[in-house]
Amino acid sequence: MPLQNRVDPFGDIRATTARGLFTGNRGVLHDPQTRTLTGRRWTTRAWIVCECAFRGRRRAVMGRNAPSGNAGWTELFFLDEATALAAGHRPCFFCRREAATTFASCFAAGNGLDTVRAPAIDAILHRERLTPLRARPPVRAGAVSALPDGAMVAHDERALLIVSGALRLWAFTGYGPAPAFPASPGARLRLLTPPATLAALKAGYKPVLHQTAHAPASATEAAV
Repeated sequence: MPLQNRVDPFGDIRATTARGLFTGNRGVLHDPQTRTLTGRRWTTRAWIVCECAFRGRRRAVMGRNAPSGNAGWTELFFLDEATALAAGHRPCFFCRREAATTFASCFAAGNGLDTVRAPAIDAILHRERLTPLRARPPVRAGAVSALPDGAMVAHDERALLIVSGALRLWAFTGYGPAPAFPASPGARLRLLTPPATLAALKAGYKPVLHQTAHAPASATEAAV
């Protein structure tokens, strides 16, 4: 049975055999004896996205990885960085320092701040990622083409990635053609990517996307 440690763009943690490009964490969420999640879905506001391979370090996934022999942080996995950002995570300053520094710079510029440090980013993102989907900013289908690459929106319970002004349907295994849905200028989607992170994308941050995000669009893909 696969472990419950894969995160979708809505921030939910699922069990699947599909693999992803990045790992990350929200603190200690698992019981190392059973390798299952506890009832908590975060124990810190620092939700980060990390490299899967870093300086040859090895961990027993959802095991006893703390120096004390206790659980240590719970390894979560993401299809790509756009998925992690939509779920409310941000780049780690330890294993992804260059990306994290660039993200912080774009985060500050996009949100009208002179500078911003990790705790301030975490506080802003924590407020935004806890906003229920129904209360998140609506996005008119006709305005999708103006959103930056790597932003994600929701239609019903489906997550969609924006790439070059077009929509790609998210799945744990990768991206595919967008589903057919009313694409008139008045049709409504909901923003999944936290608004403050969207501002960082608009200011120039380029998240790492899964290779399937750039696959040729199907003729049946919805036009926007």
